[in-house]
Amino acid sequence: MDHETVPAADGRRRIARTDVLLADPRLGEAAGRLGRGVVKAAVVAAQRRARAGEIPPEAVADAAVESLPATASGLRPVINATGVLLHTNLGRAPLSDAARDAVAVASGATDVELDLETGRRARRGRSVLAALLERVPQAEAAHVVNNGAAALVLAATALAGDREIIVSRGEMVEIGDGFRIPELLAATGARLREVGTTNRTTPDDYAAAVGDETGFILKVHPSNFRVTGFTQGADVAELTGLGVPVVADIGSGLLAHEPLLPDEPDAASMLKAGAHLVTASGDKLLGGPQCGLVLGQEEPVRRLARHPLARALRVDKMTLAALEATVRGPRPPTGEALHADEAALRERAERLAARLRDEGVDAVAVGTEAAVGGGGAPGVVLPSAAVSVPDAYAARLRQGTPAVMGRVEDGRCLLDLRAVPPDRDGAIAGAVRAAAS
Repeated sequence: MDHETVPAADGRRRIARTDVLLADPRLGEAAGRLGRGVVKAAVVAAQRRARAGEIPPEAVADAAVESLPATASGLRPVINATGVLLHTNLGRAPLSDAARDAVAVASGATDVELDLETGRRARRGRSVLAALLERVPQAEAAHVVNNGAAALVLAATALAGDREIIVSRGEMVEIGDGFRIPELLAATGARLREVGTTNRTTPDDYAAAVGDETGFILKVHPSNFRVTGFTQGADVAELTGLGVPVVADIGSGLLAHEPLLPDEPDAASMLKAGAHLVTASGDKLLGGPQCGLVLGQEEPVRRLARHPLARALRVDKMTLAALEATVRGPRPPTGEALHADEAALRERAERLAARLRDEGVDAVAVGTEAAVGGGGAPGVVLPSAAVSVPDAYAARLRQGTPAVMGRVEDGRCLLDLRAVPPDRDGAIAGAVRAAAS
């Protein structure tokens, strides 16, 4: 027998059994909050680390407690320091405090389809629909579905069916992850009637295509790219006299004109120009939860809302609550980030970098350029500021607690502050310190 292996073997024997560890009051409390399965998995992982010699046997319970997630969900919070305000992989628009509070209230039993005064069934989402109409008085009616693509699919199904949708060749766009507008619309049973060319489509092109089989004319905002040079397009106002409905898919979700984004269409302007329906996303520049908005004239909106497909595309009570709080409440984080003051961003970056340098970290403040992202405002540059640290920190920051997502440029990891609320600067400093160590 090799006596040198005995201490190691004895050390492994000193690792407490799973049932003993689960009896630790801290882990017992966590089991009631997170679920026994989640806590047991953390215990087993800590035991495995002890067997591998990574931690001493007596530290297993502490290691298990430290590794417990904040919630029973696998989703982890991430600080968005990419410089992309609406990062699709990070869930696009972060909710405001008002929206989060509304979600917490709506997560229990709520009067989502009940009139508490009469005790009878009421219209689902009535208060959020009223809020949308207050914000966009040009709309006669509103409807909400589960995302922007669903809003367009519902419009195509309810208004076109097996008829034709007229669309410019220059607006046959891909909206991301391989999903393309033509294929999306064709899946509804509607037939696409392409007009014009990639770079030029005139009002006469649309007029020549209108016929008895026309369901509606679709105007799609090319929100994730720009075509420049020898180009021409037809405005909504030029199409509304052709005798068929005009549906404008504006994509990014602005309800009203935004001076910082002069080329980005908004619902109010499209309806004022004569669009019968406007479809948009709620989790982009509006700054709300993922949902699809339909705003427009009473009759077509009613047809969409009463179509059988509307039931399959409807949103839950928590989305309704978050959307209403976004529409009625204070400016959401996306709006704050869009309007962030460049000088204030530089000051934050310099202060944060200086603080880290005093602690021996290779950190400098640099000027950067941020973007809207999320398929909105292509080509728009937002001056910003970042803390630049070694690129080796990027992976460590992503895997830390809290997770911090930056971007790597020219061999450095940039932590852009435009989409980071000021009260998270301390968290970023702590994450960088951990990555440096």
